[in-house]
Amino acid sequence: MGIADFLGLLHPAIAIIFVFPLLGTVINFAWQTRQRRLQILAGSKSKIPPVVGVEHKQLGERLTSAVVGLTLIGLSYPIGKNIIKNQLWNKAPFQVVFILLILAATIASLVFLYRAKQRAWRAVFATLTGAGLVILGCQDGVFRRTNEWYWSHYYIGITAALLMIFSLAVVQDIYQDKSNRWRIVHTILNCIALLLFIGQGMTGTRDLLEIPLSWQEPYIYQCDFANKTCPTPNSVPPK
Repeated sequence: MGIADFLGLLHPAIAIIFVFPLLGTVINFAWQTRQRRLQILAGSKSKIPPVVGVEHKQLGERLTSAVVGLTLIGLSYPIGKNIIKNQLWNKAPFQVVFILLILAATIASLVFLYRAKQRAWRAVFATLTGAGLVILGCQDGVFRRTNEWYWSHYYIGITAALLMIFSLAVVQDIYQDKSNRWRIVHTILNCIALLLFIGQGMTGTRDLLEIPLSWQEPYIYQCDFANKTCPTPNSVPPK
């Protein structure tokens, strides 16, 4: 494996080592928080400590930053590979500068989203963060599998990241809304996000099987993926 292949493993490695264990912990705290709330509403004394709600919120915020960061890493690898392969800094320097600015703006918007208190500013920075991910995802080099968008690692991942950004933006409204409407919206959307993360685990494993090593690419990309056939190598005559 070359260095490019090792860099390609950075995205799935971080997902397996950090993001998915953190996701499991957040789900566990979310379940305990809900059970404690239901027990208190029923008039019984809950054995679940009240700190689970605070820990759920804190870990949920970390999960959002981890998912967005992981998405940026996953997008940066193919974009950077395309820039190097086609030497875009010579052919299209403004495009390279634009990509770098969007990357920096997306990270900055996420940081400001954590600091924003007013609803309007949270909406602005959440929109900018999500827009940055979408713009980067539209760059050349990113494999989107648009013809199978419903089973695409890219589209599922972007949707999950956008849901996490939205959840982060409305977390303060959950505690201020006495009607629990935002809490219900938060629960429904994060249940959908959970299903998307499961889909990410499946599609990510599939894509790892399909992505060839760098030294294999010249031959593999001669294959006809629609008909699932590859050119037969010339046979070596016996000596």
